Amino acid sequence: MTPQNPPTGPSGAGRPSGNPQKQQTVKQQRAQQREAKVEAFKKERARKARNKKIGIVSAIVGGVAIIALVVFAVSTTIPRFATYAGGGKGDTSIEGLETFTNTNNHTEDTVDYAQTPPAGGDHNAIWLNCGIYTEPVPNENAVHVLEHGAIWVTYDPSMSDEDLATLKSKLPASYVLLSPFEGLDSEFVLSAWDAQLKLDDVNDARIADFFTGYWKGGTAPEIGAPCSGGIDAPGKV
Repeated sequence: MTPQNPPTGPSGAGRPSGNPQKQQTVKQQRAQQREAKVEAFKKERARKARNKKIGIVSAIVGGVAIIALVVFAVSTTIPRFATYAGGGKGDTSIEGLETFTNTNNHTEDTVDYAQTPPAGGDHNAIWLNCGIYTEPVPNENAVHVLEHGAIWVTYDPSMSDEDLATLKSKLPASYVLLSPFEGLDSEFVLSAWDAQLKLDDVNDARIADFFTGYWKGGTAPEIGAPCSGGIDAPGKV
């Protein structure tokens, strides 16, 4: 038998260690530590960059969504108006149209009008400001604004909200007066000076025909006189 060589030294000095890390120099160990730190730094920086990009994209998407909501809200709340040329000379060919001959004196008295609702006649010296009213308005002031070329649209107070919204969409932005009126024998009535049309369908094509013929024109005695600068009645929107 070949005798084994005993380990060198009292603790086995001179024999290679079984742990590779102990075989590395201090310089190599420090280099590895620096590489590990650099790699960790790069990963952290990449993570932050991803989070920042996600935040920016989320902010853009959120901003676009908010803008879309605002646009939708504005488009659904701002009233839309019809457009007419104005200055028509009247149109007696409109089916169902009634025409009259009324006086146009100023008075401080209550007037018993020949038409219901009135389509001209003696009236108060102060006109009613044009616009939308949710309550009945004084006849004598409303008739005065007909004298200036405005159209007075009166509707049965029992009209549905949907029909009323549709009717409003048929009206121009100015020189029009809209108000409820008790005792109508139709769903709504379009009145100009000395001309009137009674209708039951808010989608009737004759609405546009009437405005084309009589809005800011027709037989109004004072076409072009103001539709504002007078008085408001209760219920003005």
